[in-house]
Amino acid sequence: MGETDVIELLVAQHAMIRDLFDEVEQAPAGQRGEAFTRLVRLLAVHETAEEEIVHPYARRKIDGGDGVVDDRLAEENEAKQLLVEMDEMGADAPDFMGKLLMLRAAVEAHARSEERYEFTQLRGHTSVAERRSLAAGVKAAEAMAPTHPHPGTESAAKNVLAGTPLAMMDRVRDVIRQVMGGNP
Repeated sequence: MGETDVIELLVAQHAMIRDLFDEVEQAPAGQRGEAFTRLVRLLAVHETAEEEIVHPYARRKIDGGDGVVDDRLAEENEAKQLLVEMDEMGADAPDFMGKLLMLRAAVEAHARSEERYEFTQLRGHTSVAERRSLAAGVKAAEAMAPTHPHPGTESAAKNVLAGTPLAMMDRVRDVIRQVMGGNP
């Protein structure tokens, strides 16, 4: 099923995120910013789509869905706070690598929890057709998602209300950074 199954799509993205962490860690200091920018973008888009599409569905479909999703949202918010701080400080900051290791540990623990507590139950409580529909929804949400983290928007309603204006501002900021010679 590949990318037509929401769980397989998200697990594949988790692997891409791990690969990007490796790339940032291994990049020479002068090239670290570009790799970090790609990591920030993927994390922001991925989390927004989960918050808009997957988590609300999981709340309704899985046993103890509210608790499972609330735990994941708390983890996401913590990671977003750190990601915003790192994005603002830049990859050249002296304590960037230390914070990157903290962020990586938090993001990987979050991904493992999603895969273990949320995705496993979703697979057991949804049909192939539902998972295909969710994958299409995730892809659509990702196309419209902000490209930078915005802590405090961890609900579907907040993402829908704030997401489009934030996405537009993020994309304008990305273009300005690129034109000014900085990382997008």
